[in-house]
Amino acid sequence: MILQGENILKQYHHKGETINALDHVSFKVNKGDFVTVTGPSGSGKSTLLLALFGLIRLTSGNIIFDGKRIDNIGDRQLTDIRKKSIGYILQSFALIPYLTTIQNVMIPLALEKIPGKEQAKRAREILDYVGLSDRMEHLPRELSAGQQQRIAIARSIIHRPQIIMADEPTGNLDPTLSLEILEFLKKINRENKITIIMVTHSSVAAGYGTMKLHLNEGKIVTSGN
Repeated sequence: MILQGENILKQYHHKGETINALDHVSFKVNKGDFVTVTGPSGSGKSTLLLALFGLIRLTSGNIIFDGKRIDNIGDRQLTDIRKKSIGYILQSFALIPYLTTIQNVMIPLALEKIPGKEQAKRAREILDYVGLSDRMEHLPRELSAGQQQRIAIARSIIHRPQIIMADEPTGNLDPTLSLEILEFLKKINRENKITIIMVTHSSVAAGYGTMKLHLNEGKIVTSGN
């Protein structure tokens, strides 16, 4: 087991009312799982993703990562865990527009203060892996949406994380490109044994999950492999 949530509660207060964004949620994720998180808007999907590694703090409950409880540790320790162990893929791609492809991909290594030559070597290798070795010096605006998302994927795995957190990674793509990205995520999951936790509205994307969580009103209403 790589990640566990125990009785997770996240409350917000609005106009005198208490809202349970996550309502005593519990789950277990094994190393190498491809987890899909589905549910209607406002069901708590993105809140769960943000809560797992301290981007928002819980009201109560425990989160255990790699055998250690992390919901009660300091921000600096959480930041170190996120930098070393977590990769992120967003719907918006989140590429820096004035950096080239290879520069965008090297960002996680630069944050870890890895020497420049090693950064470039690993970036070239990972760009070849995602099929973009001929686009290394292009700016994001010179690339298609599918290519930009593959850059984001390359950036998410260059530091060899244990988990990828993906928030609607196909939300800005047409059906053909969505399938291309989903197949690539499946390849990363299988070949590199990287655990993926993906929030999605898409029933097609949800079908890629080896473990499925469906939320409604902050509660897990169905789960299974």
